[in-house]
Amino acid sequence: HPQQQRPVGSVFVIEDEESVFITVESATQIRGIQFWYPKQTVSDSNRIIPYPATIRVAQNSSAQGVTLSCLTFYGEYLAMDFNAAPSFPCEQILFEHCYGYPLSGQFIRIDRCYDIPRVLHCHVNPANRRLIEGGYSVQVIDAVVRRGSYCYAIDHTDNAQLMDLFAFGVHGGVRLGAASYGQLTNFNFDCVTVGIYKDGDQDFNRNWQISQGSIIANTGARLAEVHPIVITGKGHTSLVNVECFSGANAALTTLNQSQDYLCVLGTEKLTVSLFGCRMRNYAADHPFTVLNDRAVIQAVACIDRLGNLFNFPAP
Repeated sequence: HPQQQRPVGSVFVIEDEESVFITVESATQIRGIQFWYPKQTVSDSNRIIPYPATIRVAQNSSAQGVTLSCLTFYGEYLAMDFNAAPSFPCEQILFEHCYGYPLSGQFIRIDRCYDIPRVLHCHVNPANRRLIEGGYSVQVIDAVVRRGSYCYAIDHTDNAQLMDLFAFGVHGGVRLGAASYGQLTNFNFDCVTVGIYKDGDQDFNRNWQISQGSIIANTGARLAEVHPIVITGKGHTSLVNVECFSGANAALTTLNQSQDYLCVLGTEKLTVSLFGCRMRNYAADHPFTVLNDRAVIQAVACIDRLGNLFNFPAP
């Protein structure tokens, strides 16, 4: 706007602190809209307003065929809440080309979505208010990280499709829940404590194929909790061309390195395969922290922090 610090175009100005702004039911499309919370702080973490979700899936009926496209959020707390009620799962849900920075750390959360959820081309960055009201302060971004939440979270889904995702300045990039499986490709999770957290509640199809991504895990309360990738539960995880590196960033408080590259937890048998993964700036002597005696792990043609070829188990 030439005179005012505000977005222009198709904009909803939201001030209601009690109610979800939009609840979507079946056969709904929302496109090309901006959602602006002008009262949300950019500088003081003690004044963060925990607004209800901007968009939420219906809780008293099953929503099918919902498209959310080309949406931008300014000052939101939780952007899109698709945690469906147990009796009313949702289906055929598409999120694409959405931008924001949720102060809860949760941009899109999906639970009980079958036939199948797609999250495509989404970008979460605290800089998105910079040219309107000023960028978020270090204090606010640090507070978002401390919430311990995941920018993208998905559970109880069939063959979820996650592609071209970016997140910056949150605790976690993506949480792949125990009752989920699918593909995650072309992603960048920057300035996070945990890049990917993958769980699994059985070994038949709790399998995720993860490829072509970059993780910068460099922030958190303690170095010991900073892991680019955490895997637990059952099932299989395939990692191909997923690189990790860490360093400083003035936008938030950083530790400038991660503890390791991969942390494997739990007591159940799980399997992990890695190919072509470049691993840098981890503090431990070994890139893998394996706290699960039943885990089966193989790495081929990877590169360690010293720039040496890394295979595991060593030949």
